[in-house]
Amino acid sequence: MDLINSFREKVQGKNLTVVLPEGRDERIVCAARRLKDEHIARPIVLGTPEQLEAAVEKAGVDLHGIDTINPKASGKLDGYAEYYSRHRDGISAAVARHVVVKPLFYGGMMVACGDADTAVGGVASATATLIQAGVLTVGLAPGIQTPSSYFLMVVPNFLGEKDKAFIFADCAVNVDPTAEQLADIALASALSARRILNEEPRVALLSFSTQGSAAGPSVEKVREALQMARAREPGLAIDGEFQADTAIVPRVAAKKVKDASAVAGKANVIVFPDLNSGNIAYKLTQYMAGAQAIGPFLQGFAKPITDLSRGATVEDVVSTVVLTLGQLSESASPV
Repeated sequence: MDLINSFREKVQGKNLTVVLPEGRDERIVCAARRLKDEHIARPIVLGTPEQLEAAVEKAGVDLHGIDTINPKASGKLDGYAEYYSRHRDGISAAVARHVVVKPLFYGGMMVACGDADTAVGGVASATATLIQAGVLTVGLAPGIQTPSSYFLMVVPNFLGEKDKAFIFADCAVNVDPTAEQLADIALASALSARRILNEEPRVALLSFSTQGSAAGPSVEKVREALQMARAREPGLAIDGEFQADTAIVPRVAAKKVKDASAVAGKANVIVFPDLNSGNIAYKLTQYMAGAQAIGPFLQGFAKPITDLSRGATVEDVVSTVVLTLGQLSESASPV
């Protein structure tokens, strides 16, 4: 795909490092081998010697030339624990050491301390656990109180446009966000769109109502979220509440939306009112439209921490690393 290929070109030959905390999984070992051999990134794989040996045997590849770390035997463990306890009131160094020795937390500390550019995990861990590790290590971005997720959806043929890319949020984390949380999700998704789509975000807040055509508590929540997001970022092209077709189909928007809108009919960021609608929509789009669903990517963090589906393939892992690091590559130094 053109988008992934363009990001691959950005990262190849750059000194970008990804920590992969789940070295016990053979998919991670295979992905690390590809990332190294294709000069996409410098992977660092976490795991005990026994875990890595078992994964290598299953994968049928080797880890020659790839950095591996056993957190329990790491010379940086005490330093990470001290850093963690210093930034967490009431946490002793001993307790902090018990926390950061866990692979997801250790990976997060590597990112927080500048020893890795990003951490990518989730093939063998629950999303909630990865989010907890991210919040407690790298923390949230300024002004954001709600970690969330998005999928990059690439539709092969959308209204005559080849490989049309959309941001879908939130499809993996927040079950029933409040208006305040929905505003956080919208603003974080706009930033993600700027980074990954290389175009200005046009954010649509979805509902079963289009600007007053229906009523109900969920509709009111979306309206409140829209006002909050506009107040926090007045220059952002964000609008709603829209039904899905109004957000993405110009001829429908022309009929249903009376006032001028920079978003109606041409949204590239789709924000769903709850996890039910978001998760259902991305899976339907993936399988009924033949779209590629890449992610979920986590967003709202001070530094990039990325989630993976537990059903992710090796190709999914590689593509996720490519897209995550591609957003950072402009400021990276050549090897």
